[in-house]
Amino acid sequence: MTRLHPPAPLRRPSRLLAACALGLLAAGCKGEPAITGGIDLSNYRARHPIVLADGTRSLDVFATGPGHLDPRQAGDIDAFMLEYRRYGRGGILMEVPQGLPPAQADSVARTASTLLRRGTEDGVGAREIFQSPYPVAAPGLAAPIRLSFQRMQAKVADQCGLWPQDLGTSNFAADYGNRPSWNLGCATQATLAAQVADPIDLVRGRPEGRIDTVKRVRDIGQLRDGKDPSTTWRQDGTNAVKSQVSN
Repeated sequence: MTRLHPPAPLRRPSRLLAACALGLLAAGCKGEPAITGGIDLSNYRARHPIVLADGTRSLDVFATGPGHLDPRQAGDIDAFMLEYRRYGRGGILMEVPQGLPPAQADSVARTASTLLRRGTEDGVGAREIFQSPYPVAAPGLAAPIRLSFQRMQAKVADQCGLWPQDLGTSNFAADYGNRPSWNLGCATQATLAAQVADPIDLVRGRPEGRIDTVKRVRDIGQLRDGKDPSTTWRQDGTNAVKSQVSN
């Protein structure tokens, strides 16, 4: 029995097609990996982390009289100067409004002199306070004297108030995924960062302070006498009363 073979011109296209298919498979194996959609983070601390960054600390002082500072503003200025001495970088910029009526301009100038004198009393030299004018857009409104300096602050890395996904029924996978919205927890993180007095406390703990030598000596003496050095506390109205218990 004689076996029939297809002519040579018919076998060549099939071989070419097979070679092309193998080449496409090899190229697919060596190509870039497929990129899928990111998985949303369910923990708001990971979505909105608190970071340390340089920021501007500012205080607006209003001229309420000819060089007069009310007790509220005087206390705010003292706390502002103390914060600058502890954490401030560079100097203090004092922006004085310009373009006010003569009566208001005189009051603002006297208030600025009072701030310089107040800063010297709080330990901030006059050379550390730099004055700069700024134009007043609306003379009829109160124009404060702006104090500002640079310091390291704790802040949220992202901007709060962003809603990248619709909270309604627009996406089945997102609506029934039981995942929190992106903005959830951002305000909590921002409030926590604003309440931190020293941002370094978020990075490392503080070293152990000095021991109470008087209390330690007293407790050791009670142990030597066979007494219990512990103390008990009882609440008597609004005053906490301390009493020692002996064996």
